[in-house]
Amino acid sequence: MLKLSPATVVETRHAHERLESPGGGRPEPAGEQRLVVELGRGDGPGERREAIADVALVGLAQVGDEVIVNTQALDLGLGSGGFDIVHANLTRGLQGTGALAPPAPSAPWQGDTLFGDPGTDLGANAMKLNYTSLQHAIEPVEHEQGNRVALPVGRPAGVLALHGQLAGVAWAFAQGAPGARLGYVQTEGGALPGGRSRSVRMLRERGLLAGHLTAGAAFGGEREAITTAGALHHGLQVLGWDAAVCGPGPGIVGSGSSLGHGGMVALDSAHVALALGCPTLLAVRMSSGDPRSRHRGISHHSLTVLDLLLEPVTVALPAGVRSPVGADLRAGLQAVFGGAMPGRPAVQPAVQPAAPAVEVDRPPVERPARIARHDWRRARIDLPAYAASGLPAETMGRGVIADPLFFGAALAAGSVLAQLALESSSGQDE
Repeated sequence: MLKLSPATVVETRHAHERLESPGGGRPEPAGEQRLVVELGRGDGPGERREAIADVALVGLAQVGDEVIVNTQALDLGLGSGGFDIVHANLTRGLQGTGALAPPAPSAPWQGDTLFGDPGTDLGANAMKLNYTSLQHAIEPVEHEQGNRVALPVGRPAGVLALHGQLAGVAWAFAQGAPGARLGYVQTEGGALPGGRSRSVRMLRERGLLAGHLTAGAAFGGEREAITTAGALHHGLQVLGWDAAVCGPGPGIVGSGSSLGHGGMVALDSAHVALALGCPTLLAVRMSSGDPRSRHRGISHHSLTVLDLLLEPVTVALPAGVRSPVGADLRAGLQAVFGGAMPGRPAVQPAVQPAAPAVEVDRPPVERPARIARHDWRRARIDLPAYAASGLPAETMGRGVIADPLFFGAALAAGSVLAQLALESSSGQDE
């Protein structure tokens, strides 16, 4: 059941701005607005708490506004829910007068390139968060595809285990394939609002991401897709991305079980990418600093996905960082497979031509055949250069020095994804 409380806005803080305003003038607020609210109905001093408002859904708030906030996550003390969320603005939001219109597409998405006949108003014809009190109309990118979908796509897709990998993957991709365009598809598994991510905004501002689409239940990106398949196809085939990376927003849903966590969305995303004919890479979750043994080396989250995948994918390991083999990896495997580590019929991985910075690698450790079948590659990385880039470099309070393997794994994935993009491009030119 929803846990809602009336509150009064007593302080407004930063509201993000769109990268480009629809009319080319002053950028309009978008994403999140940070607030301080006082619980209660103003009939006496109440508890003051931090809150966030999704501007596209509930509009901009001002001091004195009466709002309804969802207090559930903060009351439960969830690690990723250190604030309340505005459910409705009673002062100015009930008729939509305080909310902004959905972001208008920016170049190159205007005019004939995307919408066909400029005189045809396709209009919003689908719902996000449908059958909830926050359902809202969107114009899905699948609208432009119709029934004419060109397959196979042929361009690579990287799949994230955590949102915290995105910045490292995008930075390393740019180093490995200068000038290539990488786009981001936000999926379920973590935060659903597209405006929640600081990383996305920084990467877009620096030109390290070519676009941001939100798929499925995720919403609030630069464009909306009903499905991950529709988003990947649109980004790679219509918008001309050279590669895509898809994964959850910030935070992750977790229950401490093998299958009950947001990282399992990587299984679905990888299968979608494979079905579309994308060379597919899984950015595995690794750690050298996580106090939980199940996440050290290669996390049991990623090992489970690697075991359950119906087809092999490419997996990157970082060279120059302590290799995730030996005792750490064995412990991770045992955590997933109950110590027995049962073998299954082996599938020989296809050995791909390696770039100078990437070499095919088979870690010298016994492992279940379904994990060994993947195309394991090792890539050289530059942790100091990434640490100096000013991009987000923290995972659960640990920085590059405290957990080099986490960031090294993301950089390795970006480097190998760049190599897959170069291979894909050269194959199309032939």
